[in-house]
Amino acid sequence: AVVSTQSTGQVLLLLTTLLYHYTTPRVVMAIAASIASRLQSRFLPSVLQVINESYMHNVPKDSETHFKVVIVSAEFEGMTLIKRHRAVNTELKEELQQIHALSIVARTPKQWENSPEFADSPKCMGGSKR
Repeated sequence: AVVSTQSTGQVLLLLTTLLYHYTTPRVVMAIAASIASRLQSRFLPSVLQVINESYMHNVPKDSETHFKVVIVSAEFEGMTLIKRHRAVNTELKEELQQIHALSIVARTPKQWENSPEFADSPKCMGGSKR
């Protein structure tokens, strides 16, 4: 790729796009992309991971039905955990109509600094609760 006189942000976007294009499977993850875009715009997070966990469930290959969102934002300062989850759910109102499950890890930058780990999601029990 040839980079001409562009701002640092444009170069970063170009490099990110090229990296994504050449390293990502050709399946379009429209819901995951929408989740990431909405959360990035609304919360300006320092950490944002949108993890498609659908493969852990009895759904067709390449489904977008089960997600985990890990988001760290200064916007969460002074908010209780339930208010953070409600804020994320409100922002993702449209996407929540299209998916089955959303797990949210929502922390402040200080909380993330003190504990940057999060638990793995439990294995799917097929709805049987065995």
